[in-house]
Amino acid sequence: MSDSRTVPPGTPKRIGVAADHGGFESKAYLAGMLREAHYEVVDFGDTEPKPEDDYPDFVVPLAWAVARGEVDRGVAICGSGVGACIAANKVRDVRACLIHESFSAHQGVEDDDMNVICLGGRVVTNTVAWELVKIFLQARFSGAERHRRRVAKVARLENREINPPG
Repeated sequence: MSDSRTVPPGTPKRIGVAADHGGFESKAYLAGMLREAHYEVVDFGDTEPKPEDDYPDFVVPLAWAVARGEVDRGVAICGSGVGACIAANKVRDVRACLIHESFSAHQGVEDDDMNVICLGGRVVTNTVAWELVKIFLQARFSGAERHRRRVAKVARLENREINPPG
């Protein structure tokens, strides 16, 4: 975004965020930056950093909201981002990816229709996380036939329409 205070036309506007204790600080920072940039933020928790909390308790409700279209895209954070990514991908119609660099932040949307970005709160700085989230939110699915075909194959797999080999 050239101006971090405005949402570009065509950009998803309702963004869900979720984090456990390992991503709590990053989530708070990103939610503030999103609001400052005039995004509507839906916070799925946690509401305070509790070492005993579990990422699925926050990431799964976020993923369901993305799948149902209640939020346009999601940002899921845990300490490494790995657990958040695994949990989010268990929800049908969610395409979540662990992202720590800019190429995948846009390519995942453009080619794979990624709708949840997963970040490691203990892996990337808040500044880097914000840059990655901006890139993710600006990206659009290309709709190219080969990308639609690939996304459809993944959807058939999650719908159990593709049998395991053997």
